[in-house]
Amino acid sequence: MQQRQLGRDGPSVPVIGFGAWPIGGGMGTIGDRDAIKTLHHAFEQGVTLVDTAEAYRTSEELVGRALGTWSGPRDRIFVATKVRGDDLSAGHIAEAAERSLRRLGVETIDLLQAHSWDAHHPIDETMQAFERLVTSGKVRYVGVSNFDVPQMEAARRAWSFQSLQPRYNLLDRGIEAAILPYCQQRDIGVLAHSPLAKGLFSGRYEPGHAFAPDDERAQMARFQGEEFSQVLAWTAPLSRWAEERGHTLLELAIAWVLAHPAVTVCLCGGKSPEQVDDHVRAASWHLSAEDRREIDRLLGSSGPTA
Repeated sequence: MQQRQLGRDGPSVPVIGFGAWPIGGGMGTIGDRDAIKTLHHAFEQGVTLVDTAEAYRTSEELVGRALGTWSGPRDRIFVATKVRGDDLSAGHIAEAAERSLRRLGVETIDLLQAHSWDAHHPIDETMQAFERLVTSGKVRYVGVSNFDVPQMEAARRAWSFQSLQPRYNLLDRGIEAAILPYCQQRDIGVLAHSPLAKGLFSGRYEPGHAFAPDDERAQMARFQGEEFSQVLAWTAPLSRWAEERGHTLLELAIAWVLAHPAVTVCLCGGKSPEQVDDHVRAASWHLSAEDRREIDRLLGSSGPTA
């Protein structure tokens, strides 16, 4: 598995990370044994960065159980988690970190991130709370998630941070104009989440597919009716372009994210060992800058309207 450095002075991490939202049940029920089996398989395949969160239902506990039963070297696994963005007060950050340490069964969290911007608590208070956790040895690195440029600027003035975790995929490209250049210029690591747009680029779905009631996509407009059909139709030229080169739509979606020079890690949510294998295989396809320009020309610079 290819490695990249996380931020200006961070560790080397694999370009494919395991996004642990699905194993917590947010995209449909998955059994605990299956979740842990999938995590162990990911570790074996070199997907040794796992990203979870306080808000990911049972995800932290499952990651902890997987770590506790992993027969390989524990120091190979880089564990990232997030504090809920609706309360980034100093008190909640300290309490959340302690809960995460217990659930994960670790002495130190490798990367603790603010899940989103909290307009109700001063960013200085938030970043100072993170700083205390680093000083105490409970956290190695600090990151932010879903912040825009002014929010990152405010956070950096309070205390330095290592990484940003934004949504980024062929359909959701809003971060290209300002956020990714900002991170690249300042050596902020980027852990891109939702590279498959919650399955839109998996190649598994047809128009009219009904998602289970316990799957978050059952409540999302993008996965319903005409809008769902339009987005799936928009992926057809992408599929043909990938197939002409011996690859799948899923592989293209992940390779395209990794081809952006600002991106460090592509976080891929997996619910089975087979899905992990798909993600790992995608990382071996290296798109050139010209490939990305060709894809832009194929799709049009503005992308779909959905």
